[in-house]
This record gives sequence, structure tokens and C-alpha cells, in this order.
Amino acid sequence: MAESFLFNITESVMGKLGSLALQEFFLAWGLKSELEKIMKILAAVQAVLFDAEQKGSHNQRIEAWLGMLKDVLYDAEDVVDEFECEALRRKAVKSGNTTRKVRRFFSSSNPLAFRFRMGHKLKQIRERVTEIAALKSDFGLTEQIFDRHVIHREREMTHSFIDASNVIGREQARDNVIETLLLSVDGENVSIIPIVGIGGIGKTTLAKLVYNDQRIATHFEFKLWVCVSDVFELDKVIIKILDSASTGQRYTDMDIDQLQRTLRQALNGRKYLLILDDVWSEDPRKWGELKTLLMGGADGSKIVVTTRSQRVVEIMGTVSAHKLSLLSHQDCLSLFFKCAFKGQQEKQNPNLKRIGEEIVRKCKGVPLAVITLGSLLYSVTDEREWEFIRDNEIWMLEQKEDDILPSLRLSYEHLPSYLKRCFAYCSIFPKDYEFDDIELVCFWMANGFLQSSNENEDLEDVGLRYFKELCSRCFFQDLFEYPGRVNCKMHDLIHDLALSISQNECSVVMTSTQQIRKSVRHISFPYPKSLLIRIFQHPYKSSKMCEPFPFQIKGKRGLVVNGSLRHAA
Repeated sequence: MAESFLFNITESVMGKLGSLALQEFFLAWGLKSELEKIMKILAAVQAVLFDAEQKGSHNQRIEAWLGMLKDVLYDAEDVVDEFECEALRRKAVKSGNTTRKVRRFFSSSNPLAFRFRMGHKLKQIRERVTEIAALKSDFGLTEQIFDRHVIHREREMTHSFIDASNVIGREQARDNVIETLLLSVDGENVSIIPIVGIGGIGKTTLAKLVYNDQRIATHFEFKLWVCVSDVFELDKVIIKILDSASTGQRYTDMDIDQLQRTLRQALNGRKYLLILDDVWSEDPRKWGELKTLLMGGADGSKIVVTTRSQRVVEIMGTVSAHKLSLLSHQDCLSLFFKCAFKGQQEKQNPNLKRIGEEIVRKCKGVPLAVITLGSLLYSVTDEREWEFIRDNEIWMLEQKEDDILPSLRLSYEHLPSYLKRCFAYCSIFPKDYEFDDIELVCFWMANGFLQSSNENEDLEDVGLRYFKELCSRCFFQDLFEYPGRVNCKMHDLIHDLALSISQNECSVVMTSTQQIRKSVRHISFPYPKSLLIRIFQHPYKSSKMCEPFPFQIKGKRGLVVNGSLRHAA
């Protein structure tokens, strides 16, 4: 549902077009009438966007119409950026604050040609917007000036910091896994214990409970935690294991033989516990290569694997798997009320408690669904908002095994429009990437996602407020506060949600053969710095280390190039 943040994009384009600087620019160039026509048409389209977004997921014609609108809005953004750049260039040249090289770099070869070219682009935008606006009457869309179902309020940041040791309903499962880990050897010096279950059921949470238990701390010489995620590449997994061992060395420049030798040395003769979280690869050969390297630990060493795949269990497990069951209804209620109410407030709101019980039944025992909706309704006292969640049509849609949970889609659709685009952009980072709040805000700022009605408010403060709001709604997890910054991650299902929303706009390039859609505007390369340098210096020269790009970078709006992303890939 890439159309879900179109209201915000429309608002952003109109805000830029209506800025005083561009108004004066268009007036001077005789383009103001063209601008006013575009603004008027966009305002009419924006008025029906909320209704269109609600109906688009059930109506292919409306969805296609929204896709056309998205394309022209993105083109309009690019045109506005060109005008802004030219306006800034003229201002800089006029003030004399530019060197000759800078003037030559930014100047247009012919001001009249630039004016003609941009006037033509603006006219094309206006004609396309007019055609799209004319179609809206075919869909019976209702004008809505205000977003009726958006929750506007300050939310407490601390609500999303849930203590992993304070989990509801998993005590018995924790003790069962720990009992297995403390047992003597089952015939091999290193045993592999799988934890299997559907997405969002709490496999990672259970593994954390086990990992941090005092009984485990005293039983093993050292512990290692690695999130494997989608891509199971031997060198990357080895580096993650070595990083978890905190040896203090740098491994990014080592070849595969050096990495294997270093890992063997790190584990040799030591009794360890290794958690391999979120394993997807069903390739026995890849697991066999890694398993050989891990067998050098002392007798009694254990490996815990969390996965959704029964095939992974069959390939990797050496003892019976712990199949994580759905949370009981009573435990789900306790978890929901803990997330949705302050203290014991549910006792003071019997009607909300009753509606909450009905919402919890729709979550079908999946803790992530319960937590997400509970956090969404945190401190909300308006019964209509609770009923909107309970009665939403999304619960009626056919649900396949790998589909995004309805509760997660509901939480996204319930976001204010200004947050939707910021959230969707997060898909440009790989799964298990550790976000830094300041870093993320800088990306949002650079892409023009942050807006403030207060001229005196710093955009960085706006971005931090957006970040806190997403945290409070449980779109981020595993938050750690450091002096002056906050680090966090996304649950893999939340990341899947972001991917499903932004698949036409954002892409993480993982391989040289990966196909990139023409509509993609933001690309990230989670490669080591040395490889990135070679790629950009010789983009079309193939070598052992670097394959040519299968796409053109020209025309892309955002490019994230960061070797540090490598460890999250």
C-alpha cells in the first residue's frame, strides 16, 4: 500500500510550491498562473485522499489511480527541487559568496533555456494532475478535510521500553529451554536446540529470557548472540559471531580462510552458548559449512536456533525442537492491558476493557499483535477509536501464512500521515539494522520528510519527536539509551511491513544481479567501504570483487552508502 503516505507527499509538495521564495521566483518568470492552477487541483485531490486510501486496498481501480498520483507527485517534487536549487544559486551568485568553480558547477548554460525547460515541465505536471483529478469523480470519493481516525496527542516515551525479563506467559517455555541447555551431552560435544514458531509469537523474546537468565550465566564460559535474518552468507555470519565475542579485532578485511581460522581459535576448548536468531536459510550445505566451524567448543556447548521454518529445524536441530505455542487468552489480556492502560486504569473503564477483550480475540494469541495494538491505544479514552480498531474491515481479509499481520497493518494505517512516510523509509536499511535516532532523523531531514508549522522549531527536534512517536507505538524495539542518543531495532515483521509499503520506492541492493524497479527512488548499499569505492570508481567494470551495476543510479532521489550497514545485512 505505497499510496498510504500520499496525503503527506501532497502536503509537502503544496507547502514547497506555496513558499514565499518560490512564489516570488514564479512571479518573476511569469509562471505564477501555472503554479496557482496546480495548487488548486492538488487541494481538490488532497480532500479525497483519506477516503481513497481507505478504499484503495479493496479496489484495484482506486489503487491504480493512487499509483498514478504518486508518480506525478514525485515528479513534482523533483521539479520543485530544481527550482529551489536555481533560486539558491541565483541568491548565492547575487551576494557574491561563490567561487568561479562553484558558479560554473551550478550555473545553467542559458537562463532563458532553463526558464523554457522548467516552464514546460511545470505545464506537463499541471496537465497530468488535471487528468488524474478528473478521474476522482468516477470513484464516489468523499471529501474529508480532517483525518478522523488519527490519534493526535503527546505520548510517553518510556512506554515502549519494555523490560525483556518482565514478559507475560512464557515462564514455563523459558524453564523448558533452560532445562535442555543444562542437560549433559547428547552424543555430540555441541548440541543444537531449535525454537520454532510463527512470526510474532515471541521466539526472540524467549531466547532473550533464556540468554539473560542467571542459571545460564553460571553454566557457560561465554555467550554469543547473532541475528542471522534473511541472508545466510558464511563470511557475514562468522563476522557477526566474532563481533559478539567482543575480541576487539576488526574482521572486515579478512578473507574467508582467515575468518574461519579466527573463529576456530575463539571457540576452541571453551564451553559456549550461541544464539542464532531468526534463521531462514534452508540450504543444508551452508549450515554444514558453519556447523563444522562451531564443533570445536568444549563438551556441553549449546547452540539455540530460532526460526519459523520446520525445514530449518530438520536441517539444524540435534535435539527435539521447542515449538512455541500461542499465548493464552488470559495472558494476552494481561499483556494488552499492560500496554494500553496506565497502572490499573482498565478497572476504571469497563467499556474500554470490554472492547479491548474483543480486540484481543482478533489477535489470535500472537503477542506482537497484542503489544502493537495495545501500544496504539495507549491512554486513548475515546470509545470510538477503540471501536474503529475492533470493527475495521482489515480483520475480514483473507490471511495467508506469510502475510503481514492485520494488527500491524492497522497500526500503520492509524499513523498520522506525517509519520507514514518516515516509517516506510526505514525499509531502506537491512533487517536487524541498529538505528541511531540522530542518524535516522538526518536521513528524514535530507529527504524533506520533516515539516513544522512553527518557524522557530528546529527540524531536528521535529524529527526526534517523530522518532519518539514511532517508538511509543512499538514500531521500534530493543531501545538502548546512551548519553545524547537512542539506539533501537525493528522487529522483522515490522520491517516486512515497511518493505510491503515502500517496495516501489525503496530498495536495499544485496547482490549484483538484483533487479531494481524504475519507480525506486531510494537505494542503499550495505557493502564494505573498500568494495563500495571500487563499485563507484568502476561501475561497469566486472571483477572478482565487484560486478557491474544492473541499473542506473541517475534519477534516484536518495542513495545510502554506508559500509557499517554490512554487519546488519
